Amino acid sequence: MPPAPKSAAGSLASFCPWAGEEGVRVYLRPVGLMPIAAWAKGAAVPLAGGRFAFAMAELIVREGTRIERAFAPLSEIMAWGWERGRAVAETLDRRLGALTRARAPFGGLDLSRPRIMGIVNVTPDSFSDGGDFFDAKTAIAHGEAMLEAGADVLDIGGESTRPGSAPVPPEEEEARVLPVIRHFAAKGVVTSVDTRHARVMRAALEAGATIINDINGLRDPEALPVVAEKAAPVVLMHMQGEPGTMQQNPSYEDAALDVFDWLEERVATCLKAGVPLERIAVDPGIGFGKAVEHNLDVLRHTALYHGLGCVVLIGLSRKAFIGKLSRGEPPKERLAGSLAAGLETFNQGAQILRVHDLVQTAQARAVWEGLHPPM
Repeated sequence: MPPAPKSAAGSLASFCPWAGEEGVRVYLRPVGLMPIAAWAKGAAVPLAGGRFAFAMAELIVREGTRIERAFAPLSEIMAWGWERGRAVAETLDRRLGALTRARAPFGGLDLSRPRIMGIVNVTPDSFSDGGDFFDAKTAIAHGEAMLEAGADVLDIGGESTRPGSAPVPPEEEEARVLPVIRHFAAKGVVTSVDTRHARVMRAALEAGATIINDINGLRDPEALPVVAEKAAPVVLMHMQGEPGTMQQNPSYEDAALDVFDWLEERVATCLKAGVPLERIAVDPGIGFGKAVEHNLDVLRHTALYHGLGCVVLIGLSRKAFIGKLSRGEPPKERLAGSLAAGLETFNQGAQILRVHDLVQTAQARAVWEGLHPPM
């Protein structure tokens, strides 16, 4: 622990006197992000080792439904923490350390630039492109086109998890994805397998998959042992409920914070099983058990999730909330909204964006990188 800062002043002088009570949780969300050069000049601290730095944050204190928020410079926030007690100060120090720590390569991907994950659905019924690439030959051709367009990693899935979908037997899922994984693994392509079944995870890794992408957050009892045994990088996604029922009246006390708490518990479980932070990415699960307002709340708080100390992956491509905010467009007509929301997550330091539309997303990233050069 660093020495105690000077006393808090200004807006935090009387903020949340109950913050030191038992069971209270404290969060930090970076705001007012600046170019990383501000770090070099001593004006700010780096955000996850990326292209941004920050000197201000939203301080959030929560106990059940009781939530208080304040915006303040980091120096005032840290001083406030000491005034609320050692436990609060240590929590804030841990949060700040997680926010500022540089991220190691994930699955072989250097994270000095935002990465694009291309979606390859080998399914007959996915919400956006179900049936378009259902046979292995077509799926492989689609993946090759994505690589040519600029994909950094291919996410290969054999089970639709759209709202209302039915489960697919693991053996059928394997038959769909393994030939595609073997093809790209033989070429040295970074691939992830989009599955929630431990049996499929093991088979995919043995076929050459690099990353496990689990919408279920490794809740299959055998999934975490597979990931730990194989030393596989894993994406932990939040989902409220199951695909078949998840959009039936989803409910949260505070969507962004509830998702953070759930992901924090899953990350801690992985750490206890021997999976290090460097092999964990988190995905807040846009569209999975969330209404429009929940999705927007989570996306506005993208920077909050860096406080978990992991790579942040966002999958929002063609999601229903885009059409609901616009004119009810079907999935394949939601490109503009996908790009707008995706670039906003880049603006908050997200490291990986999972998308359907590679050509357009790669072009948008190129312009974004021109506007936000590295230090």
